[in-house]
Amino acid sequence: MIPNLLEATNTYWRELTKLEAAYQRHELSLQEVDVRVAELMSALGQERRAAVAAFFDGLRHLWQAQREPILGVSLLGVLTYAWVTFNHLS
Repeated sequence: MIPNLLEATNTYWRELTKLEAAYQRHELSLQEVDVRVAELMSALGQERRAAVAAFFDGLRHLWQAQREPILGVSLLGVLTYAWVTFNHLS
């Protein structure tokens, strides 16, 4: 399953807004807010690490499944660039 980093970030900000409102209403102490913010940051950090890991796993899978086409298109790109550059200099 691919982590939804955007949703996790939105949840993080919603929770921060709730914490701020609770603090402003004097329902939470500053120490309680600090503890909860640290928990929220940790959860968001885990989600970000999961998203980065999923991205690189996807790249690795793509490379393993499509290595030859990727190399072929890359070679064509390099040769085309060299040809255009050489012809432009002439």
